[in-house]
Amino acid sequence: MENLENKNPKEGETTKKIEDKTAQIPSKVYLCAAITAMVGAAALKCVGHKHTALFVGQWVAPFLLFGIYNKIVKTQGHDQQDHQS
Repeated sequence: MENLENKNPKEGETTKKIEDKTAQIPSKVYLCAAITAMVGAAALKCVGHKHTALFVGQWVAPFLLFGIYNKIVKTQGHDQQDHQS
């Protein structure tokens, strides 16, 4: 109940460690991974591997979401909040 009343909760140590590691990965890695998955899925579809193409094609959205998370961590992560305190 106490956490619900706190308007500015602090991040846990595990979250800080994850954010520190993910912030080191360039954002273009996730974009390139998504584009590679799209091209790979299209190539698989063209050679007749329909089910594998669908499987690989579903990787695009998670890669893009990881990229968005990475960008948010870099701009609004715990570092930003800890330095304001």
